[in-house]
Amino acid sequence: MTADLGRVFRGVGAVLLDFDGPVCSIFAGYPAPQVAAELVELLRRRGVDVPPDLAREPDPLEVLRRTGAAGNYGTTRAVEDALCAAERRAVETAEPTPYGREVIVAAQQAGMPVAAVSNNSAGAVSAYLAAHRLAGYVSPVVGRAYADPDRMKPNPEPILQAVRALGQLPARCVLVGDSLPDIEGARAAGVAVIGYANRPSKVDAFRLAGAGAVVTSMGEIAEVLIDRAEG
Repeated sequence: MTADLGRVFRGVGAVLLDFDGPVCSIFAGYPAPQVAAELVELLRRRGVDVPPDLAREPDPLEVLRRTGAAGNYGTTRAVEDALCAAERRAVETAEPTPYGREVIVAAQQAGMPVAAVSNNSAGAVSAYLAAHRLAGYVSPVVGRAYADPDRMKPNPEPILQAVRALGQLPARCVLVGDSLPDIEGARAAGVAVIGYANRPSKVDAFRLAGAGAVVTSMGEIAEVLIDRAEG
């Protein structure tokens, strides 16, 4: 256990988990670039003039974000619906993150409620948790606001929604995330944050962004929580 990780968990009463990364790789079997390309094709079928950089965008969430910024709500809804359907398909072949399950179970055993706060759809997150017998361990599930991508992280609103549902103060919660929007959103919400650097390039970026601790394996977090559960 690193000193940073121990410091972050001191005084924390609840754990918030980003979904894609800390819990699983949602697009492991249905690659994100494929989903993004399908969303771009949907835009073209609706008569949208897709700029070259958007046509090459590998992140479906960014395609949704860019669509929302264009201001056509009907088109944004169409992309949202298609992305929700793709995410529900993707969770069927999602790859569990090593030690992600152990973190969830150990947190509950330590008396710390666990919430999911994701830029993926709540339906997809809930479907994954149910399929992996984790639904009883994670509540609430706060997913992407429907057809309103401006409310995705780094907007702190979904994080604060989870905090309120847990009946906790922000300062008593910690978010585990694997992206800069997770780090930025948590800091804006007044929640402690641990960066899960599942790629080496993320380590320094998360530290610079102000993560309270950075881990390269969810096992490091599981170890802290198991120790806490054992007293």
